[in-house]
Amino acid sequence: MINVTKTPGLWTVQLDRPDKANALTSAMLETLIDAFTAAKQAQINALILTGSGKVFSAGADLAEAHAGLATSDLWERLSGAVADLPALTIAALNGTVAGGALGMVLACDLRLCVPQANFFYPVMKLGFLPQPSDARRMARLIGPARTKWILMGGQKITADTARDWGLVEAIAAAQDLEAQARGLAEAAMAAQPALVAGIKQLVP
Repeated sequence: MINVTKTPGLWTVQLDRPDKANALTSAMLETLIDAFTAAKQAQINALILTGSGKVFSAGADLAEAHAGLATSDLWERLSGAVADLPALTIAALNGTVAGGALGMVLACDLRLCVPQANFFYPVMKLGFLPQPSDARRMARLIGPARTKWILMGGQKITADTARDWGLVEAIAAAQDLEAQARGLAEAAMAAQPALVAGIKQLVP
């Protein structure tokens, strides 16, 4: 349910459970953590995170969420592994992003999405707190009031609003999404890994 494609300097990690809107199970989260850990050890220059189908991820698998996944430390471990990767990380969002799935997206360096994408994080409605790092990273990108708009106001925002607010950097047509993500990765792929890591450390 997680596909990893490896080419020189660039890995692509794809969520591949389209029949369930790429809802994340504990096994998928563990596989994603392993993938990002392996990418760090491989000293790659860039990584693209994407999904299959028309939804990037609906968040936690509901059956597992009510069985404890919603409050599992796997979410924090995953977003930490994404943020800790000393490579350029690009989230190429093929569709809507919901709930805890936003964590790994927020931890990426750059975000692209298709025009049909929506963004929402309905944890309060479901009776849970968001992951701490998710709220902090979201606030750094879009500010505290807009973060509360999503987390406390329970609002779903569109791709256009996400771009205007700074939650994503660009919108690309579905057929252009992968090419645009690869284009963004080209400069990093041509550089020395130490330079990519060094620039990433300089930018808070």
